[in-house]
This record gives sequence, C-alpha cells and structure tokens, in this order.
Amino acid sequence: MISELFRIGPLSVSPFGVMLVVALFAGNLQLRWGLRRVGTSAARAADDAAAILLAAALGGIAGGKAYYALLYGDWRLLYSRAGLVWYGGFLVGAAAVLFVIHRRRMPAWRTADAAAPALALGYGIGRIGCLLVGDDYGSPTDLPWGMTFPEGPIPTTAGALQREFGVDLPADLAADALVAVHPTQIYETSAALLIFWLGRRLLARGAPPGGVVLPVVGLLSVERFLVEFVRAKDDRFIGALTVAQLIAAALLLLVALLWLRRRRAS
Repeated sequence: MISELFRIGPLSVSPFGVMLVVALFAGNLQLRWGLRRVGTSAARAADDAAAILLAAALGGIAGGKAYYALLYGDWRLLYSRAGLVWYGGFLVGAAAVLFVIHRRRMPAWRTADAAAPALALGYGIGRIGCLLVGDDYGSPTDLPWGMTFPEGPIPTTAGALQREFGVDLPADLAADALVAVHPTQIYETSAALLIFWLGRRLLARGAPPGGVVLPVVGLLSVERFLVEFVRAKDDRFIGALTVAQLIAAALLLLVALLWLRRRRAS
C-alpha cells in the first residue's frame, strides 16, 4: 500500500488525495455532459457544474468529517487527516447541492438526473484511493482474491483486526500475522462504475424527470447495504447490521416513495 506519493514542503500527498482530485475532475466532465443532455447551454453547463461541484466538495468534506467525529464521539477527529465517511459526506453534500440548485433556479429533477451519473463515477474512483492507501477493506476471507494490507490506517494483522473490529480469529494466530480480507474497495468500484454506466445510458436515452437520479441513488444504496455485510466495521448495532446499512435502507425507502409519487403524478 502507498501512504505517500510525494511531499510539497510540509504537505504530504497521498494516493487518496490524488484520486479525490481525479474524482472531482471526472465528475465535472460528466456533470457538464449531463447538464447539456437535459437542455442546458454549453456555457451555462460549465458554470452550473462548477457551482454544483464546489458545493458537493465542501459539503461532502464537512459532512464526512462531522460524521466520523460523531461516530467516535471525539470532535478532535475533525482535525485529523483520516475519516471522510461516505454517508456523512453524501447527506451534507446533497443538501448543499440542493441549496445551490434552488439559489440558481435550476430545474430540480432534471439537474439531479444530470448529476446522478457523476455521483456514481466519483464514488467509484474514490474507492480506488481507499484501495491504494489500504483503508475501508473487508472482513477476513479464504477466497482466492483476498488481499492483505500490511500498511495503512489499520493494517490487516490479526492483532489489529481483533483490537479494532472484534474479528474472531484462531487463538494461535500471531498478532503480527497478516490476514487476507475481502477487497471491498474493488467490489464497490466495480459496482459504482456499473451504476454510472447505467445512469449515463438512461440519461442519454431521455429518461423522464427523476428517471435517472432515483435508480442511481437506489442502486448505490443497495450496493452499500450489501457490501457492509463483508466490511470490517466496528459500528454494528443490531446483529450484523451497521449504521451505514440503516442509512442505506432509509435512502432506499425514500427513493421508492419518490418513485411511486412520480409515477402517480405522470
């Protein structure tokens, strides 16, 4: 795993930071394309995309950090480099984007449709960054594609997995022994890119208002709900269910209700 690519003075640049920039750049290109598909002029699309992405980035970082600090009950974590939690970032980022849409008087459903594939694309690219730094991996596995992460925020040693996630491992396993885990970052990148492709196809085919954002957000919620079963997590609150699964289920229910409402209104 790669903890640092290079330094600029005292600033350490990690693969995750680089992939975050790549995700924003790719998301900007996709969003501009999407806005043009829903009828926005090329000049206006570039300006609107920049405003939306700025709101998403600032809201996403603030929400991700706040969620992380709240989850562990330590507000000092707001100032750490670790801890950009997806759902905290998604919820606050989405609220910031909706505010920008309202302020700029953009058509809400059509703009959300234009943005949805960019959301899935950015998420998929971001998970590549997680893979490169050895973060957000899965639980132990004997599958042939299991991976070890000897470095990173929490290396996949037996001792670290037991201490941080309460993983049940053989008692005779040395604390410093590396354990193969599910590469859930690869699972999520693959699923997110497939959802991105589907969303882009729906947008290109002229789906009705809401006909892109609702399927994309719904599928992203299903993906996250399922992958959590094999994630190495310490926030399971009802049996094997995590906080992220609760949020995913709530989002999926909201998507279903909005879909039914749109169907009845059409």
